Amino acid sequence: MQAPMVLLLIGCLLAPSGAYILARCIVAKRLYDGGLDYFEGYSLANWVCLAYFESKFNPSAVYENSQGGYTGFGLFQFRDSEWCDHGRNLCSVSCSALLKPDLKATIQCAKKIVQGKQGMGAWPTWSRHCQLSDTLDRWLDGCKL
Repeated sequence: MQAPMVLLLIGCLLAPSGAYILARCIVAKRLYDGGLDYFEGYSLANWVCLAYFESKFNPSAVYENSQGGYTGFGLFQFRDSEWCDHGRNLCSVSCSALLKPDLKATIQCAKKIVQGKQGMGAWPTWSRHCQLSDTLDRWLDGCKL
């Protein structure tokens, strides 16, 4: 009788608090509605792939990179040292605005970054996992856009 209660208590303690993971097709729809499909020539599948590898579709993700000396914020893990108000603030946005599930600030910042000379190459994760993938279309499978 006590074992199930202990397991329940442990399960509650281990559950992430405040985590809000979006479904893949919800991410695709919000990015599509925000105008990222073929923005600067990059297909929507590229953006969805990037979102998965950067945050596993968690718009409220905050990861500290102690080796790189920065903190990544949101769906695309924008570096605070460059893109939001903790650093140079090239997106003219607060880092906390990049954590909202509506993705409006996220999309605007992503557009600024991809317009730069590196394009989506500004995200090393995209270069490693999405750029040369011949299966990008799978990121949109089953999504009604």
